[in-house]
Amino acid sequence: MSVFSMPGAYDRAITVFSPDGRLFQVEYALETVNRGATIIGLIYADGVVLGADERIQSELQDPKFTWKIYEVDDHLGAAVVGLGSDARILIDQARVMAQNNRLTYDEPIDVEILAKRIGDVKQIYTQHAGVRPFGVSIIFGGIDKTGKRLFTTDPSGSYRSYKAVAVGIGREAAENILKEEYREDMNLNESIKLVSKCFTAALSEREEKPRIKISVIKSKTKRIEILTEEEISAYISD
Repeated sequence: MSVFSMPGAYDRAITVFSPDGRLFQVEYALETVNRGATIIGLIYADGVVLGADERIQSELQDPKFTWKIYEVDDHLGAAVVGLGSDARILIDQARVMAQNNRLTYDEPIDVEILAKRIGDVKQIYTQHAGVRPFGVSIIFGGIDKTGKRLFTTDPSGSYRSYKAVAVGIGREAAENILKEEYREDMNLNESIKLVSKCFTAALSEREEKPRIKISVIKSKTKRIEILTEEEISAYISD
């Protein structure tokens, strides 16, 4: 009797589809992402905002240590959700890809090209025996020659473009607010307030207080800026 005729055997082979057309290991990786702390990205009138809920695991942890939002290149940032170790490897690869593009073509990499290449890396890990999918989703946001861009990649290797998006355990609550209140002509102040409202709604269901980290890539400067807690509070209270 074939091992794949046994109950649950389709869980054990990443390269084998179940009879109903599913790759269970990919679905498990997606579930890891869906259980992770929320990340949000949106395009506003003059740039892109990336936000993340950075949970403190211990009172002894350095609150300034960030691992949810990364600078990939001057013009491009990323927010991650899922396994932090998997995210670190992919962010390192993304940075190398971005620098190789500058060395080869003497120009910054397009956000879509980077999202596609990272999606290609993820897809490889869904198609070969002896490996597992990356348990992480990434929101890439930045300003390139095509304008303001925002993309997500998931563990399956798929990538999609958005105007505003939320990923993680609070996705449903955050997306409900984005669908009702998001506008493409929002200014930076309005955008940060909306991101903050989304995090508050996402975490209120679990009676948790948000610890928000926000980065901004402005069309004028085309440079990523990770805001301090004081700057975020000033925007929200303005």
